[in-house]
Amino acid sequence: MTTSPQAQAPTQAHAQAQAVAERQLCGLVNGLAQRIAEHVRARAATLGLTASQATALREMSGPMTMRELAERMSCEPSNTTFVVDKLEKQQLVERRPHPTDRRAKHLVLTADGTALRERLLGLLTVDSPLSALTPDEQGVLHGLLEQAVAPRQDASGT
Repeated sequence: MTTSPQAQAPTQAHAQAQAVAERQLCGLVNGLAQRIAEHVRARAATLGLTASQATALREMSGPMTMRELAERMSCEPSNTTFVVDKLEKQQLVERRPHPTDRRAKHLVLTADGTALRERLLGLLTVDSPLSALTPDEQGVLHGLLEQAVAPRQDASGT
């Protein structure tokens, strides 16, 4: 059975419109990511930190391994090691024995690190690129982005 060119046209038009919408959405997400990165960089500089150091402090909500921090920072563990080394030299982070895995170390904020993290978190909320959204809108955006980055299952259910 052959399909007429007229029957294919709506499908092609739909695919093209979807491609344009996806490109525009990707551009917006990328633009937001750039604005957030610029915001973090500017706020970090006021505290004498690099953007990577600020990101590490922001993500250290409790003791964690280097691998866990690397995942939260969306970077390679070797890059995280470099950042943590700098934070350790500033006496903001300590490496301690992991409570259950003797091969691993736990990263723990020092008292100075905790205080600096609190200051950083406060600064990051001032004029944030996301502050134009209401808390409800931020919640909706959060849910949509979580859904977009969640692993997809193929047609077989795997």
